[in-house]
Order: sequence, then C-alpha cells, then structure tokens
Amino acid sequence: MRTVLHSDLNNCFASIESIAHPEYRKIPFAVGGDEELRHGIILAKNECAKKYGIKTGEPLLSARQKCPELTVVKPNFELYDTYCSAVRQMYSDYTDQVEAFGMDECWLDVTGSASLFGSGRSIAEEIRRRVKKEFDLTVSIGVSFNKVFAKLGSDYKKPDAVTEITPENYREIVWPLAVEDLLFVGRATKAKLNRIGVRTIGDLANTSENFLATLLGKNGVMLYQYANGRDASPVRSLSEADVIKSIGNSTTPPRDMQNEQDVNVIFHMLAEQVCRRLRSHALKCSVVQIHLRSNELTTMERQMHLKSPTDLSDTVCATAMELLREHYRFALPLRSVGIRAAELSEADRPVQLTIYGDEEKEDKLRKIEMAKDAIIRKYGKESIRRAVLLTDKTLLPQREVSAPTSVFRSH
Repeated sequence: MRTVLHSDLNNCFASIESIAHPEYRKIPFAVGGDEELRHGIILAKNECAKKYGIKTGEPLLSARQKCPELTVVKPNFELYDTYCSAVRQMYSDYTDQVEAFGMDECWLDVTGSASLFGSGRSIAEEIRRRVKKEFDLTVSIGVSFNKVFAKLGSDYKKPDAVTEITPENYREIVWPLAVEDLLFVGRATKAKLNRIGVRTIGDLANTSENFLATLLGKNGVMLYQYANGRDASPVRSLSEADVIKSIGNSTTPPRDMQNEQDVNVIFHMLAEQVCRRLRSHALKCSVVQIHLRSNELTTMERQMHLKSPTDLSDTVCATAMELLREHYRFALPLRSVGIRAAELSEADRPVQLTIYGDEEKEDKLRKIEMAKDAIIRKYGKESIRRAVLLTDKTLLPQREVSAPTSVFRSH
C-alpha cells in the first residue's frame, strides 16, 4: 500500500508577508488585488482576519465591511515563489516524487522512504517541524494511501496540523464531509449532485456508479472511485516535466468593454502575450478559445479550429474576434475576456500546405514577431507594442499606457 502526503502551506501569501512585516502578525491582514484595476479580491488572509469571517476570493469591499480596520497589501508573487520553491526543495530530502499542486501545495509519495525516515505520519511531523523552524511558516499535512484522501487530510485540520486517513478510518473522517470538499467537485457538479440528494462524500460513495455515469459521464465514475478511496494516480517525480496542454491569458480592464472596438484592443494585447509564450515553448496551436464575462458575471466560452497550426498573434486575434462577432451581441458590457491557445503541437512539426495559405507572408510575420520577442527580452515588454494598444488608454492598466520606445503596426 502506498504512503502519500499532501502538504499545504497555511495562509501562504499572508504568512510570507508577515515574515517581511512582523507588525502584521497581530492585526487583521490580507493580501488583495488592485482595486483600481478592478482586481479587488482577497487572495490570502491571516488568522486574525479569518475571525471576522473574511474568505479567500471575496471582494475587498465586502471584507472591509466585515472588518473596517483590515490592512490590505498588494501581492508580491516573486517573493512567494522564492519561499515556496525553497520549501519544495526541502521536501525532496524525503523523496524524489514531489508533485506541485499550485504554488503552495505539494503531494509527496514517501512509500519507499519508510526505511530511512519512518512512517508516513513520522515524516509528516518532521516536515511540519522543519518548515516552522527553517522558514517560520506552518503547514497542514494529510497522510493517506492515495492522493485524493491525502489532500482531504491536509484540509481537514488547520493550521499547523497532521491528519492521517487510513483504509480503516476513512469512512469516519471522509464520508461525513460535504461533497464539494472532494477534489474536482466544482459548483456545477455540486449543484447536480445536491439535486439528487447527494450532499456528503458518503452519499456519493453509496450512490450507484452507473447512475453517476449517466448523470456526469466519465467524471461521475471518477468521483465515485475517489469517494470510495480508489485513486491510483501516481505522484510525479521532480524530474518529470509537465506536458503543456494549452496556453492562455485573461484580464479585467479598468473599465467595462462596451463594443467590438474595445474588445479588439484587449484581444490584441492578450494574443500577443499568448503567442509570445507559444514561441518561447516552440509550440503552435490548432484551436483558439475565447472566454467572456459580462458585468453581471455571466460567462461564455467558444472555440474554433484553425486551418493550420499557428503561433502568430494576428491569426489568433482575428480568430478570437470572429468568435466574438458570431456569439456575442453586447446586450451587456463585458467585464473581462480571455484567449486560450489549445491543441498544441511542436512548432517544427511538418504540416500539409494548402492552396489557400500564404506561407511567404506568414514567414515574414513570424520573423517580425520573433524580432519583437528579442527586443522585449532585452528591454522589457513596454519597449515595443502595437499601435492599436494606444487607441484607448482607458482600457489598459496604468503600467501599460506609458509611452513605448517603439510601436509595431500590423499590415
């Protein structure tokens, strides 16, 4: 039987900020987005703020209504990544099977480490003590025989705790938990399960697998297996590179987008970012997907297959605009939009040429974009940009509207 740990840094961003600013430790404090850019939500909070009922993901306005004296600082992701990377490196003292789940959570398969370090619980307790001593942070760790239950264990008791879930006790610990506590049960799945009376993980475990397959498809079978402790998914090793399945970016501009012209500005910015990342990984995409969110927070996603794979921002942006015109009528302004490149393939992979393509023109555009990439790497992302991004500065964050050194015009 495997021994798997799931280690979760408690209140990660807020805890790291408290190391740099000890005065935050004894006051209600949170890390939040930029309200001026309409990214004003709680990203992390300390224990003092939790006592006021402040939750991750809620608007800063709501949080301040609960706690008027709340101190909020902007995130410093570079600092957080430094700490999290160091903690992950410490985990590798116990096993080479360490799989990150976000910045501040990791699975560790310590099945083969027992002869060196003792039981899974012993290893978890040692890690908990070391994180506190060496980094001045705390972790909650789940110990179990699979990844799903280890994750539930780390969530079960916080902060600074170890919870062990075994084949003998999982029915007592796991089954009374709300069904949405199970990995991959989102809001839509929770609503479907609640409608048929499934409210706990135990309810899910005791529902017919065939019925769940009819209700939720393959996802229903997977969740049934998870609820019954049947998860055989491996913990990847540190040397395994993640396979990139898609590359995307989204943004919430300082004001709502009222029409196609507004979205065109933002789509050009996003397409540039996405395609720059495609080229940095030597990839091309065969599918372009757009994500639209109205100012009433209703969402829509649409996608289109391309005639041939691309890494050109002109093609990606034009496809995104085609999808927008076909599927959105601006009955409501748009609050945020996103572009995602999917069905990725190696950039040098041979493709069948078509009589409709203009390979010479595409080659020239690619050389231009690669030259832009080189300029940005050397002088920064604001050193060169498209003229369309200067047509309406009210749509761009302040850092994007300072005068550029050069402007790239598409033809």
